Amino acid sequence: MNMHMVLLYGCAVAVIVPGIRLLTTLAAEDGGEIPPPVALLRAWRRPVPGVAVGLVAAMVVLGAVQTVVPGTIDALARHPHGAWWRAVTALAVQSSGWLQLLFNLAALAVVAPVAERQFGPWRTMLVFAASGVGAQAVSMAGWSVRGGGDSVAICGLVGALATWYAVRGGVVALRWVALLVPTAGLVLCLLTNNHGVGLLVGAALGVALTVPARSPLSG
Repeated sequence: MNMHMVLLYGCAVAVIVPGIRLLTTLAAEDGGEIPPPVALLRAWRRPVPGVAVGLVAAMVVLGAVQTVVPGTIDALARHPHGAWWRAVTALAVQSSGWLQLLFNLAALAVVAPVAERQFGPWRTMLVFAASGVGAQAVSMAGWSVRGGGDSVAICGLVGALATWYAVRGGVVALRWVALLVPTAGLVLCLLTNNHGVGLLVGAALGVALTVPARSPLSG
């Protein structure tokens, strides 16, 4: 295994491990710790987070479409010298097949409802769209001119939650651990990996979101 792969796996750990801890802490809301499966169920309680439902439903439908009509991937994904709108549509297809589709669907189902309860529906959608389109645009500019997937947008939600918690979170130790997420984003950008762009755009927006009040969904 070369150094590039070591750094990639290291960044994955630096995002996933603090991310799980952060999500479970935010889902608990009372500062306590609960198992990740319980956190997932609690995040989907009433009032149901509508944007999260919409994103997950859209991903399921689009996944079914690209399975039945494989040409959908080529029609919407990034291409060398492709039109600008592909930076948006590339979020709608998972170019690496079923493994990518299932992994991203599971990640979205865990992250999106927690983000919506923390930021509210429109801010959650803003972070998802800005992080995803930004990462796809950088990829089209030369980092990775072929492909598609919404993992970069999901990374944006994780990045936003991490920096929000680093500024306003209640558990001091976790606030420091959360900073591993944007740090991993910076390293990934140095490796020209588009997930780093998603993480950093989300992290920047997360700092901005420390100013507004919490959404009514979080009550």
